[in-house]
Amino acid sequence: MEQVRQHLKQCAPCAHFAEEMKKTLSIIEADKVEDENPFFFTRVKARLENTAGKQVAARPVLVRILQPVAFSVILLLGVYGGFKLGQTPTINAGNNAEAQELIPYWNELDAEPIETFLME
Repeated sequence: MEQVRQHLKQCAPCAHFAEEMKKTLSIIEADKVEDENPFFFTRVKARLENTAGKQVAARPVLVRILQPVAFSVILLLGVYGGFKLGQTPTINAGNNAEAQELIPYWNELDAEPIETFLME
């Protein structure tokens, strides 16, 4: 310890570093938490359980019934919309030329099969 004290008296950067470390350690020591009350966790847990029970009971019966029904209806509408979007449009035999103008590349593979393209 005496050698360290002698070095700190002679070396300014080390003395500055030692002072900063003393300040840091004193701040940490001041912020230490004292021992908690052993019954603190049990009281908090009991309070949370009481609050959770009150919140469930406070919800109206109508909300508890309508919320799942609303989610189910939204889900069914989404599935129905997905099926409708995924259906291919039907083309009438008489309006084939008109349909080809509307959707020019829809049936491009029927016009030129891939085998013909690869054989050339």
